Amino acid sequence: MSLSTTSNFPKPDDAFRMVVEAHRGLDDDSSAALDAALVLILANHIGDIEVLREAIALGKRRLADDPTSSDAKAI
Repeated sequence: MSLSTTSNFPKPDDAFRMVVEAHRGLDDDSSAALDAALVLILANHIGDIEVLREAIALGKRRLADDPTSSDAKAI
């Protein structure tokens, strides 16, 4: 399996909104902890080390492209 970078959600805005809402009311540390937990849970669900490796590389490239942006870029 290779990393899919096209949206798999019929309503991607709803998925984004759900993630944003999950962070509502959390302080920065709790928000970072939630992000870390979600990453590990979803990485385990994927279960493919090569896909995880590709996702990490893509995430790092996007940070390098715009290190000041805190906005999620469309996949």
